[in-house]
Amino acid sequence: MLSNSTLTAGIRPKPDLHPCQLSSAPLSSVAVAAIKHIFNELHYEMTRKIAEGGMGVVYEAVQLGAGNFRKVVAVKLIREEYSALEQFQQNIIGEARLVADLIHTNIVQTYHLGHVGGQYFMVMEFVRGINLEQFIERHRQLGRPVPADLAAFIISRVARGLAYAHNKCDREGRHLNIVHRDIGPKNIMLAYEGDVKLTDFGIAKALDLMYNEEGKVIAGKDEYLSPEQASYVVTDARADLFPLGIVLSEVLLSRNVFYSTERAQSRRNILNLAIPQFSSLRPDIKPDLEAILQRCFQRDRDRRYQSALDILTDLEMHLYRDGYGPTNEKLGIYIKDLFEVRDPIIPALPTRHPHVK
Repeated sequence: MLSNSTLTAGIRPKPDLHPCQLSSAPLSSVAVAAIKHIFNELHYEMTRKIAEGGMGVVYEAVQLGAGNFRKVVAVKLIREEYSALEQFQQNIIGEARLVADLIHTNIVQTYHLGHVGGQYFMVMEFVRGINLEQFIERHRQLGRPVPADLAAFIISRVARGLAYAHNKCDREGRHLNIVHRDIGPKNIMLAYEGDVKLTDFGIAKALDLMYNEEGKVIAGKDEYLSPEQASYVVTDARADLFPLGIVLSEVLLSRNVFYSTERAQSRRNILNLAIPQFSSLRPDIKPDLEAILQRCFQRDRDRRYQSALDILTDLEMHLYRDGYGPTNEKLGIYIKDLFEVRDPIIPALPTRHPHVK
C-alpha cells in the first residue's frame, strides 16, 4: 500500500489525438518535450481516508495545480495484490474506460485511471454527502418514514442516469448495451446540495468493454437482483429496472422485502416471493405510484418496464401532475436538516464509500 501523502500520475495523450494537433503548424522537438512535461505534472494530495474495503481504499484528495489551483476529488486506490491479477486488471480498466465517457449529472464521473507503485487508482468526482443506505438508516433511527414524494424523486433521478447509460453509444455510433447490474442503496449518492448520482459500474457489462460470464456466475447483490440475474440468464437493460423497483420500495418501507440473512433465500425470494400490495403496507402510497412499483416487479421482463426512460416519465407524471413537486434544492435542504449539517464542507457522519467493496 502506498504510504506517501502525495500521488503523482502521468497523463499522455493518444498519438492521434495530441492536443498540439489543434494547430496545423509543425512542432519543434523542444515544443513536443514541453508538452510531454505538462502532461506528467498531475499531483494528488490525500487529505483523509473515506473508507477501506477488501479491495482497496478510497481517499478524499486534492488535485494540485499551478497558481494554488486545488480541486477536491475522490481517489480509489486498489490494493497491490488485486492490481497484480490479470482478470482484476481487465475489470478495473474496463470500468474506467466505460465510465470515462458517461458524462451525466446523475452519474458519478471518473476523471482518470492511473498505475503507480504496482497499484491501480481511479480519480473520481467527489460527492460531498451520504449514500441512500445511510439516508434510509437515518430515518429508521428517527422512527419516521421517508416522505413518499422524495422517495419517488430520488428514484426518478437514478432512472434518469440509467436512461442515459442504457442508451449510450461509442464514438463509432455502436450501441454499448450497458447494464449496471449492481443497483442498490450503497451505489446511489445523495449530495448535500440535493444532487442524486449513480456510481460503481464495477460489474457493469457493455459491448467490448467488460468481461462477463453470464450463465455461469451471478453479478450483483442477492437481495437486489433481477429475476434474470438470479436465474443465471443473460441480461439486458431491463435487468436494472427490477432492482430499481426494489430500491424504490425500500426507500418507501425502510426495508427490502426480498432480503434474507441467507443469501440463497434472498435469491429464492426474488424468484418466488408474492409481490405485496405496497399501499397496504404504507397507506399514503398513491395508486399511480403503486402501479409503477407493480410494473417494475414484473418477473417476465417483457411485461416489465421496457426502459428507464419509461419509469422516469411515469415518476415525473406522478410527481408533477399538480404543477409543483420536489426539486434538487428541496432534497438538499431536507438532507441537511435530517443529518443536522450546518456546514456542508464538514461531513455529517463518516461514510462507507460505495466505490470500495
